[in-house]
Amino acid sequence: MTAPSPRPKLTRPRPAVAQPARKAAPTGAGVRRPVAERIAPKDALLICFYKPYGVLSQFTPEGKWQGLKDYIDLPGVYVAGRLDADSEGLLLLTNDGKLQAQIADPRFKMEKTYWVQVEGTPDVAALEHLRAGPVLNDGPTRSCEVAVLPEDIEARCLWPRNPPIRFRKSIPTAWLAITLTEGRNRQVKRMCAAVGLPVLRLVRVSVGGVQLLALNDGQPLALGQSMPVSVEQLNRIT
Repeated sequence: MTAPSPRPKLTRPRPAVAQPARKAAPTGAGVRRPVAERIAPKDALLICFYKPYGVLSQFTPEGKWQGLKDYIDLPGVYVAGRLDADSEGLLLLTNDGKLQAQIADPRFKMEKTYWVQVEGTPDVAALEHLRAGPVLNDGPTRSCEVAVLPEDIEARCLWPRNPPIRFRKSIPTAWLAITLTEGRNRQVKRMCAAVGLPVLRLVRVSVGGVQLLALNDGQPLALGQSMPVSVEQLNRIT
């Protein structure tokens, strides 16, 4: 069948023929674009912030906790994927609702990686239990990636925490890298507690393709520093 003309009219029946190829729409329809470009306009803002300990994932302070307004003076942006006040690391903010959902909503399964200092020495059984997904009081968790980090990872790559963690000298500690595709309330801490590894310190180091330790021309952001992410970097969040 041929494409309909602007004005309908009667025609003699014709044998069916292949539909001619359509011209590409000006917007590039038919060409698959990166996820972030499809869910967010090119003028969407994405701000990366190295959240210190003691700062809430909201602009207003509460009690002893600071708010984001002490660090970020930019109207119209909202947190995409919260961090607890006593956790640190990569916090993303955006002015685009669809992008916010893509980052924060567990349905989209966006990977988030945390470096976690735990009390005790993880054995094979505990690591496998974490990878399989412990059952928490709100149900089973998804399987995740877990790796043991070098002992000196904190000294080499992270800013000191203020105040420092309190640990018992008689009990060793270890650092783990845990990558999740969901984001329940205090999930990493609860998962580690479920396998007998209490969390002493938690730092989120990546969300999707955004890496906390390689944002500032390949160097880590300073503690409390924020910077925008370009459209090209947005397209890495898939």
